[in-house]
Amino acid sequence: MKKHLPTFVVLGAALLVAFTWLKPRSRGEYARATFGQLPTLVNGRVKPLDTVARTSLLTMQGRQRLVVPPGRAIEPIEWLLDMVYRPGLADGYPVFEIVHPDLLALLGVASADGAGQKRFSARQLEPKLRELERQAKLADEVESATRTPFQRAVVQLRNNVVLYQRLQGTFVAVGSDDFLPRLTTLEKNLPAAQALMNGSHGSGVADPAFGKTVLELSREFSTMDTFSYLRPIPTQDPGGNEQWKTTGAAWTDILSTGKAWPAASAFVRIGTAWHDRQPDTFNAASQEMFELLQSTRPDVMARCAVEARFNSAEPFTTSMALYVTAFLLAVLSWLRWPHALQRMAFGLIVLAFLVSTAGIGIRMWLEARPPVTNLYSSALFVGWAAVALCLLLEHFFRNGIGSVAAGLIGFATLLIAHHLALGGDTLEMMRAVLDSNFWLATHVVTITVGYSATFLAGFLALIHVFRGALTRTLDQATARALGKMIYGIICFATLFSLVGTVLGGIWADQSWGRFWGWDPKENGALLIVIWNAIILHARWGGLVRERGLAMLAIGGNIVTAWSWFGVNMLGVGLHSYGFMDAAFWWLIGFVASQLAVVLLASLPEAKWRSAALLASRAPALR
Repeated sequence: MKKHLPTFVVLGAALLVAFTWLKPRSRGEYARATFGQLPTLVNGRVKPLDTVARTSLLTMQGRQRLVVPPGRAIEPIEWLLDMVYRPGLADGYPVFEIVHPDLLALLGVASADGAGQKRFSARQLEPKLRELERQAKLADEVESATRTPFQRAVVQLRNNVVLYQRLQGTFVAVGSDDFLPRLTTLEKNLPAAQALMNGSHGSGVADPAFGKTVLELSREFSTMDTFSYLRPIPTQDPGGNEQWKTTGAAWTDILSTGKAWPAASAFVRIGTAWHDRQPDTFNAASQEMFELLQSTRPDVMARCAVEARFNSAEPFTTSMALYVTAFLLAVLSWLRWPHALQRMAFGLIVLAFLVSTAGIGIRMWLEARPPVTNLYSSALFVGWAAVALCLLLEHFFRNGIGSVAAGLIGFATLLIAHHLALGGDTLEMMRAVLDSNFWLATHVVTITVGYSATFLAGFLALIHVFRGALTRTLDQATARALGKMIYGIICFATLFSLVGTVLGGIWADQSWGRFWGWDPKENGALLIVIWNAIILHARWGGLVRERGLAMLAIGGNIVTAWSWFGVNMLGVGLHSYGFMDAAFWWLIGFVASQLAVVLLASLPEAKWRSAALLASRAPALR
């Protein structure tokens, strides 16, 4: 039984992973999953409404999970439906995260003891929205990189409130309780409404109330078209090219032509059924809309179906859990049951790697891009490439070190990616200067593999230092094996960093007309190459051995972190994509921790608590 236990554990984990990829099913009577797969155009990308709901909640409150009074958890797509079609209910949901104490005091929602809630509803914020807007305008006058934490919190909350309001006005006019019934009346009397809009605005209309309704709706349609966040109505221009319209623009066209649009009508029935709590009607209308788009835009619906499945599976969250479990098992294997636990850890690492590979592959298919297109995807790929190298190390050395490094790096990079995802949609449109699949697939992938390898060498060095200084498990054979691993990975990292830097210069020459301009990002890439070259020359010249090699490799963590994230901290340069205050302090903390480990490694051997080193001197003492 003990012999086969690792196999059973890995197979059980694989079954649980497979269960997460099953087709999402709606809980309860409403077919919310069908509605969630309906597409919309947002910021230049067509995505399912499920993605809109999830990314909006991430932006507003830092998580997708939403708990509403009295303690009931609801799905993101249910929140979106409530916000649009039951605003009186949804305005009481706590979806705005506020943690800055001065902002809490400004809005009058801070508790007396300072330890109250941190998520608040639109209804709670409503009395102070004017003051919030005033403070945000003052903060807008300050450059983003020099704003105080309070100013950044104000601007972020103002932007979240605007996002909430624009989402709420996508399908219905904000502040109008009878908008859907009036739309239904309009649909039934389209010819008369068209005659009114094309005539003398009231002359010849038998019912003056209907004429007033049409004119009010026309103004509301115009407002919706101006401020709507989504474009959920597919159509075509006269040349046959695909277009996506706001709901307001679609109804404006319906009024002017007198011709009904099935998509616009379907959203009216969906909204009315949700508002009136009619699940059968809601399900039928959602399915009708789904089938309509399936017949006219099958490629769009296929992508939305895959993306909705991808959202519900949350492969990177699953991988994080697997990496942590494997890391703990691999560390424990150095103390007890090494054979069984190392096999178990290795199997879980392989499973987590496959899940991450599937997630990255789906993202590539959805974007039609290489794997690295922004900071979020670079975090995913850095971890993925490092884990791939760790699997090779574990395959050849079979000492658990590769599994420990894979679990640690895999979890850390996915955690970084999770926090980077809080800014919104991670499958964003490419900036114009980056819009080149060839260079994304060559320079960006190559340089990112260089990041991965340099980080991996640094993390292997951390294992060397911690095992040597804090445990009794670093014998001479293990120290020698770690030295070989670090050296081999540094050679690999130097090659890819150098080639990637040269390719980046060629791309820069094509894009900006110069091969090198001492841009902060270019300097960071060059620093990685120089630092790795220093390590190799120190090793070849006999200036360092295993412990000195580990200290230099830990320095590589600092250099690579600066090149990867540091340029965004500066807020300058052609490669800077925005100042991030939280990331700045995390970067400073990471650098400080690496320097502390280097100091620990620099202690004389007599200070190390490694029984292995003491044992290696025992024959001489005797």
